[in-house]
Amino acid sequence: MNKLFLGIDVGTFETKGVLVDESGAVRASASRRHEISNPSQGFVEQDAESIWWSDLCFVSNELMKSDAAQGGEIASMACSAIGPCVLPIDADLNPLRPGILYGVDSRARDQISQLIERFGASAIFEKTGNSLTSQSAGPKIMWIAQNEPDIAAKTKWYVTSQSYLVAKLTSKVVMDHGTAGYFHPIYDLSNKRWDVSDCTDFVSDDQLPELAWATDVAGYVTEAAARQTGIPEGTRVAVGTTDSPAEAVGAGVVQAGDTMIQYGSAGYLINVLDEPVSSRDLWSAPFVFPSSYVAAAGTATAGTATRWVAEIIGLKETTGDAKFFADLIALAEESSVGANGVLMMPHLSGERTPVQNPNSRGIYFGLSLSHKRSDIVRATFEGVAHSIAHAFSAFSSAGIKSKSIRAIGGGTKNPIIIQSVSAIIGKPQLVADSVGAAFGDAVIAAFSIGHITSRSGIFDWVSTREEIAVNAQLEGILLSDHDDYLELYNSNNSLALKRADRNRDG
Repeated sequence: MNKLFLGIDVGTFETKGVLVDESGAVRASASRRHEISNPSQGFVEQDAESIWWSDLCFVSNELMKSDAAQGGEIASMACSAIGPCVLPIDADLNPLRPGILYGVDSRARDQISQLIERFGASAIFEKTGNSLTSQSAGPKIMWIAQNEPDIAAKTKWYVTSQSYLVAKLTSKVVMDHGTAGYFHPIYDLSNKRWDVSDCTDFVSDDQLPELAWATDVAGYVTEAAARQTGIPEGTRVAVGTTDSPAEAVGAGVVQAGDTMIQYGSAGYLINVLDEPVSSRDLWSAPFVFPSSYVAAAGTATAGTATRWVAEIIGLKETTGDAKFFADLIALAEESSVGANGVLMMPHLSGERTPVQNPNSRGIYFGLSLSHKRSDIVRATFEGVAHSIAHAFSAFSSAGIKSKSIRAIGGGTKNPIIIQSVSAIIGKPQLVADSVGAAFGDAVIAAFSIGHITSRSGIFDWVSTREEIAVNAQLEGILLSDHDDYLELYNSNNSLALKRADRNRDG
């Protein structure tokens, strides 16, 4: 029978799964939509059982019923999910509360301040290679300990999204180094190990998963998991990683100097390195493969901003995603480059790289009575591009060069956003012809059992859809607008902080 590799990714708004054959061809796919929860300002959560695990079971059962699965053998699988998330679970792997999401959840501001006061910013940076931000998982664990002590007392392990899924599949509680690298300040980057020194008031060593590389085999699908998922019992399960590194692998961003720009619900960028490079404006972490590293950047909103503006202007999603976004893009194209003078700062959930400011807020600047819905939508698209370009600038500021840039994610289908990014950063982008992180998971699954034997061998499985060149006409207008975008942020930062303090006090 033909070997098949199963990849499943739980994203912010959708779970996708694929079956890939020995040549790298996708033979079957399935998906399921879901939502996030915003229980209060700055809190962003998802239920691990009813979304993460339920989605994986739904998608895997759909794939196991496919013709491809009936005619082949599942050689191995890997899953990825949004991260780094924080989920406390008990000894029976039961979630004790909803998962606290990655950097879009900014609840742990006070805990970040406490930890900086406790250790000093320099000591944290020296140990972890990172500054504490909303992307850091450690402060969120501390938040649980301080605000939900009953839950903390029952917690056997603190896991992240894909660690929970792997545990449900195999009964093995394990986390990849790449995800653990975001558990500042309790992960030692230089020595690649947990270190809870002076953090035992909110977490202990035995509450943290075993560490391994994403391409290691974590275990095997149990009888109980097989009944729920339809995946054959005994199937080998790779440790896996979060969605963005998986997307990078699926796009062929695997060698030093390769850069990925992920156009998803948020923007995420990584540059692959052979040695760690630490910068206060970037996140430094191990990558998927042993002795590989990344410097990473991220924005707080991208695709979420486009959905938000559609709701604000009253565009209804009644005909499916493809038609909905086509209508939204067509509306934006009724405006002109520069949105007829409207400049938008899409900090609707604060902003991450390079400002790391959860208090920053969205702005439309330059509005007049003459502006139309089309200008508002185009300004939002261009605002997302300005945000991603601002994050990309942190690489050059850290002395990191990009040899090639591959773009991936649903936002690559938005020509205004992706063309605007190339114009602002002055670099072309190769759009990967990939179904996303689920395909990267299948690559990781194949790598974990030696079907793919080297990083260069991954290129046999990946291809490019198109190249986005630098458009000189766009460049002239958008570079000037980008200078104004940076000035708009700097001019309003203190006011955003004052208003955030007032709202917290009120």
